Amino acid sequence: MSSGKYAIGVDFGTLSGRAVLVRVSDGMEIATAVSEYSHGVIDDRLPGTQTPLEPDWALQDPDDYLRVYAEAIPNVMKASGVAPDDVIGIGIDFTACTMMPTLKDGTPLAKVPQYRANPHAWVKLWKHHAAQPEADRINGIAEAMGEAWLQRYGGKISSEWFFSKALQILDEAPEVYAAADRLIEAADWVVWQLTGVETRNTCTAGYKALWSKREGFPRQEFFRALDARFENVIDEKMSRVLTPIGARAGVLSEAAARITGLKPGTPVAVANVDAHVAVPACGVTQPGSLVSIMGTSTCDMLLASQEAMIEGMCGFTEDGIVQGYLGYEAGQSCVGDGFAWFVDNCVPGRYFEEAKATSRSVHQVLEAYAARLAPGESGLVALDWWNGNRSILVDADLSAVMVGVTLATTAPEMYRAWLEATAFGRRLIIESFIKGGLAVNEIIACGGLPDRNKLLMQIYADVTGLPIKVAASNYASALGSAMFGAVAAGAAAGGYDTIQDAALHMAHLKDEVFIPDQANRQVYDMLYAEYVRLHDYFGRDMHSTVKKLRQLRRQVSLEIGK
Repeated sequence: MSSGKYAIGVDFGTLSGRAVLVRVSDGMEIATAVSEYSHGVIDDRLPGTQTPLEPDWALQDPDDYLRVYAEAIPNVMKASGVAPDDVIGIGIDFTACTMMPTLKDGTPLAKVPQYRANPHAWVKLWKHHAAQPEADRINGIAEAMGEAWLQRYGGKISSEWFFSKALQILDEAPEVYAAADRLIEAADWVVWQLTGVETRNTCTAGYKALWSKREGFPRQEFFRALDARFENVIDEKMSRVLTPIGARAGVLSEAAARITGLKPGTPVAVANVDAHVAVPACGVTQPGSLVSIMGTSTCDMLLASQEAMIEGMCGFTEDGIVQGYLGYEAGQSCVGDGFAWFVDNCVPGRYFEEAKATSRSVHQVLEAYAARLAPGESGLVALDWWNGNRSILVDADLSAVMVGVTLATTAPEMYRAWLEATAFGRRLIIESFIKGGLAVNEIIACGGLPDRNKLLMQIYADVTGLPIKVAASNYASALGSAMFGAVAAGAAAGGYDTIQDAALHMAHLKDEVFIPDQANRQVYDMLYAEYVRLHDYFGRDMHSTVKKLRQLRRQVSLEIGK
């Protein structure tokens, strides 16, 4: 294979989009560029309007996604010096479920003047949790009707998912729902902008829109039971024609080529989910290794050969991650975001001063102090629910809890307790997989956190009792998308015919391995038992204190007009 062939992966994250240009022969990352979203996460009020947003909303501007193409791709081409003729394929990944309403030609309703001031016309980001009432309705009706697909998702679906968000549009803005010719994942929409042709991928459909390879979407009777106007949502607003990951969505259009500086006709891969493309980028194409992409939130992916109904999972999809296997997904709604919240809101100024004086970040200062603490020394245990619970409770109405605080408690002690809380949440997920009969022999971590916080990784190893390996790439999702871009091109064009072949050549791990400390594990076993006790007490009671507080917050916010 020629070493002069390249693929581009574009990773659309929560706050920015990243393009990486990768050499196909060995996975070497030649150049990378980032385009920050100018509006970031819209959770206060709509840009250019005085329209306030209610609690738990999280929107985005689709123009920010197009700017990634116009900025990041030309920048990696310029930095690399690679000729457009040598780029053989493009792949993209996106956070999910991130969805939007559009016109028939793909124009987002947020760009149509008469709907611009309506928040339901904008992109609903993955962490938009205001559709919890709709998720509750979907779960209740599905259970009452005996819908078999519900067990495929651990018995409960999330407010983050496609039909929860779509139903919220119908409930609260029927005029927007009526005007929307298409309801579409942002992942598929950005590929549409590259190829000029609408395609829908099986990955987001399987994990976020209740589709399965064998049964398709749920019955029309189910959608009618939710709302008579929702009966034909698939045929009227979506599509039953889905394209598997690893396939070619189309080729780069003339218009997109002008924007990106690439060659018209360049193969474009079918869209994928940011977490899922990281699995082959970590070299995982067989069962036994849990891949965790760790950033603002965490997604856990596991391959298996058999079906297992596991409580609170985000679901499993046949060929959803790697063809030939069932791909299971779980996750935590808030990890890095929670650590950032703590630093921004709860850390005394002296730690910021020390960080400045020593040219470190506040996180690094807190990590150094926290690393001096023995497990259990702080007397604290916490629930990692800043943004609700994705797995295994699947409930966005939950909120974080810390127990054991005294007047002697310090910021580093609390920081470590928050790190440990996410590790306990991870262990609960792993134990759920194992209880369901799936093998988890090791963890392979990727994303931003593994390199930035070594203490966190050691705590994860100690709490779970599993060795943790780390992906060599700091941009595993973008690398994975580039690998799928090489597969879309095919071996005849200098790429690969399967993602397994691409992984053999393009995926690499670091030599670093975090090995569990057995002495620490004994203490963590005791702390974990208390975590599970709190988890069940606050999380499984539909009338628990944390849920009542969230409901009261919504009620008061509505009454005072915020």
